[in-house]
Amino acid sequence: MADRHSAVPNPVLRQVRVDEWQMSRMEFAAAVREAGEEMGEPVGCRARLVAAWEDGEVGCPRAVYRRILTRMTGRSMAQLGFRTGQSAAVVACGSARKSDPMERRDFLLDGAGVALGLPVGTDEKNRRIGASQVRAVTKAVDTLYAKDHDHGSAPVRQAASAALHTAYRWLQTGTYSSKTETRLRSAVGALSIAAGWLSYDSGRPSDAHSLYGEALAAARMADDPELEAHAFGCLSLLAKAQGRPREAVAAAQGAQTVARGLGSPRLLSLFHMREAGGWALMGDTTATDQAIVHAHHLYAKGPCENDPSWLDFYAPGELAGLECLARADLGQHERAAAGAEQAVLLHGEAFARNRALYTADVAIQHAVRERPEPEQAADAAGRVLAFLPEVRSDRLLQALHNVAGALQRHHRVPAVADFIEEYHTTATAGGRA
Repeated sequence: MADRHSAVPNPVLRQVRVDEWQMSRMEFAAAVREAGEEMGEPVGCRARLVAAWEDGEVGCPRAVYRRILTRMTGRSMAQLGFRTGQSAAVVACGSARKSDPMERRDFLLDGAGVALGLPVGTDEKNRRIGASQVRAVTKAVDTLYAKDHDHGSAPVRQAASAALHTAYRWLQTGTYSSKTETRLRSAVGALSIAAGWLSYDSGRPSDAHSLYGEALAAARMADDPELEAHAFGCLSLLAKAQGRPREAVAAAQGAQTVARGLGSPRLLSLFHMREAGGWALMGDTTATDQAIVHAHHLYAKGPCENDPSWLDFYAPGELAGLECLARADLGQHERAAAGAEQAVLLHGEAFARNRALYTADVAIQHAVRERPEPEQAADAAGRVLAFLPEVRSDRLLQALHNVAGALQRHHRVPAVADFIEEYHTTATAGGRA
């Protein structure tokens, strides 16, 4: 969404909705969803998104919404008061990294894993494995991370599992040189980590732990320190999520030990942030602050050619977000809320799932602070609903559930009542699928 300070309200759309259609924002959003269903283009439009259109936070809707609104009203985007042209397209569509809306929707509906470029369902033995197969596995990892950042884990988890099955079959039944074996083990280990991450985000921690363990074994067999450090870092994240802070700290420190010789300050920064998360869960403010300071110091050294490609997610917004999570575990709710707001702002239009999660963190911190701010919490929570259903993540749905629970005691506040109603409507309509 556009910066609120530069937003230009759209009174034309509001006039169409209020005067011509005589609908509330919630009713208009429902009409958009219904029109999308009739056109064979299901969308997750909510009242919060309609508000963003009318308030100018979104200068021009995404392509799928442009088609639906034109079909509903018989008017062009310009006739509906939206900003058109190149500048609006940049605002609406985000950075060049984001995929085309139709391509994104096609991938969401594709559960077969074909989009990853690996053959599925074949049982060929003694296949000759070479550089092209190794590249295919590596490309599948990059594709999984890109799709996960935009949509969450649910749409791609099965595709990852199918790709991993194919890659393991190549290892077990293929023929290859010793050099190719080393490269293939590293690639399969990286794919195991990607699949483990998707399992973690989908609420399957046992599967994630097993896959991270397989990646760690692959790293040691391939003598791949970068993969080994990555696996340790993931195990640290998983341990913290499961309430085992000492294990989280130990795994993060193990990752640091392995990563020190890799020449990537930002990789080390990430692992210090993982360590901070463990200390925070233990309630050790001093150790947490020390780890955070180390992380910021290393991050400030900037990117370098030794940074692994998967580290792209560790942008300034993620650095701020991870610190906010640690502050929240320490009970520093005001700092946590400010950090989450900063994380969302810094992420811009990239990493939709992470933006949604940190927006949920903004809401929960406003709800649970010593002097709760229910209206601010409800506003942030409403923004999270706008990410559904395109972003599907068990962690995100759980975060929304937690926000709704925390706000229940403020249900007499009008903004809170509106959010709770919209949240339950979303859940009933399948938003938790």
